[in-house]
Amino acid sequence: QVQLVESGGGLVQAGDSLRLSCAASGRTFSKYAVGWFRQAPGKDREPVAAITWSGGRTYYADSVKGRFTISKGNATIMVLLQMNSLKPEDTAVYYCAVDGTISRWPPRQYEYDYWGRGTQVTVSS
Repeated sequence: QVQLVESGGGLVQAGDSLRLSCAASGRTFSKYAVGWFRQAPGKDREPVAAITWSGGRTYYADSVKGRFTISKGNATIMVLLQMNSLKPEDTAVYYCAVDGTISRWPPRQYEYDYWGRGTQVTVSS
């Protein structure tokens, strides 16, 4: 089992920045992908960004390209998501997830094996 804990969410104004962290514990993988997803009220959960274990491949949704950056963390913090120029439409619960097999790039949402409980990001206009 892998336990994932997201942190760093909060209430900010449009144009501000936040940095989300995804901390992992438990089982380790030799090769894996970590993805960030978000779910706004009344909407489906959608992919935001993803990164491979080596950091060699990344993925960004069109809506966040140029504003968000995903990066590898240290041993405790697996992945970081730097979010700049935040917009009200970025308001959502943000989740990190791990795909321990990587069958394709980017992984489909259903291919992620483990999920955190999420952290709320609220951007006011």
